[in-house]
Amino acid sequence: MTRLEKLVELFLRKPSEVSFQDVVKVLEAFGYKERPSKSGHRVFTKMGEYAITVPTVKGRRVKQAYVRKILERLGLEEWYEKQHNP
Repeated sequence: MTRLEKLVELFLRKPSEVSFQDVVKVLEAFGYKERPSKSGHRVFTKMGEYAITVPTVKGRRVKQAYVRKILERLGLEEWYEKQHNP
């Protein structure tokens, strides 16, 4: 199982918070790039897709509600199932 698959599996367990670095790794793996920002919110963009805004807790943690939105936007449940049931 790859590191990305392990991170997606973590997201699918829907913990109360995940590290911001884990969110960055998943978003970057799916082609998103962080846009420079001066606020406490981080914005990730990808050509042809809507931006994903990720508010953080003290700059280090991301709440469950935002992890759930990332799961839905990226279709991670379907992606994970495809990886394990080809």
